[in-house]
Amino acid sequence: MDKKNICIVYSHSKLGDLIWQLPYIKAISIHHKSKIVLVVREGTQGKIILKDLDYIKQVEYNSFRKNIYYWLDAFKLYKFLKKGSFSHLYALDKISRPAIAAKFAVINNIIGPGIGNQKKWLTCNDFLKKKDWKLSYSEQSQKFLSKNNIPIQSMIPELKINLERDDIDLNIKKIDKRIISFGIDSGEDFKMWYEELFVELANVLFKKDLFDQVYLICGKKNFKMASKIISLSKDKYFFDCSNYNLLNVMAILKKSDFFVGNNSGPLNMAAALGVKSFGLICNDPVSELKYSNILAITPDNYSDNVWNRDRSGMKNLTVEKVFNFIIDNLKKN
Repeated sequence: MDKKNICIVYSHSKLGDLIWQLPYIKAISIHHKSKIVLVVREGTQGKIILKDLDYIKQVEYNSFRKNIYYWLDAFKLYKFLKKGSFSHLYALDKISRPAIAAKFAVINNIIGPGIGNQKKWLTCNDFLKKKDWKLSYSEQSQKFLSKNNIPIQSMIPELKINLERDDIDLNIKKIDKRIISFGIDSGEDFKMWYEELFVELANVLFKKDLFDQVYLICGKKNFKMASKIISLSKDKYFFDCSNYNLLNVMAILKKSDFFVGNNSGPLNMAAALGVKSFGLICNDPVSELKYSNILAITPDNYSDNVWNRDRSGMKNLTVEKVFNFIIDNLKKN
């Protein structure tokens, strides 16, 4: 066992939010000179997408549910922490359950941001203020680590994937054409560009001879979006990826010459994989992306730090604007 046995807990359910935390998870690992154990929600598919990161020793799942399940999940986490004999527990968000479970598991160092009731269960003494919860998740973690004297080497998320892994689909491994990928859905409808706009964008990019195939990245529940794009197009270069899990989506992204998509998990994933990633931003703050390599494309007269919950606002970003932005950036290579 490592001299210091470190567990980090992150309870947020969105893939993009987990990816934003990777620089800070890595910083904790480097600070303690120890690989870490990470506890996340199963929906993030962390066990498969984080497998190739060399500072993570193990990924475990916890549901972090509410109501009657609150204490069931807390007890499950307690048993895991007790069995693991951890020296440190880091909670990267404000919920109390990880700290409570760590306290009963007799972990000597329980460290978290300490907003609200969580501070009662922590062993650290310097906490974030209530007003800090208005900061982005990245900025919260930066301030949290600074208060605990943990240096951050880089604030840009990075992912790695071994494309020879046995659990990657053989058809993806065999891709030998020039491919690009479109992230066509989102967990929030108001962030989604329209299907017909993706079709038009593909048409003009194809005329520039920039790809042979376009892989449509979306969740299984949004397969109809991929079907609509394919049906709207007269060309046969679209490929529906809605049945692939996140590992295979990662592999597709890594093989892509570039990615274009909505502000959602695949956009964050593509950028973290080092793929040139163009984000379609109309209805949410582009400033939230400043700690990434995402190339944000916004409409004319766009206002930052404004939320618009109406999907129709995505029409303000024209195909022409997106196309010209992509071409200009590709010329810089």
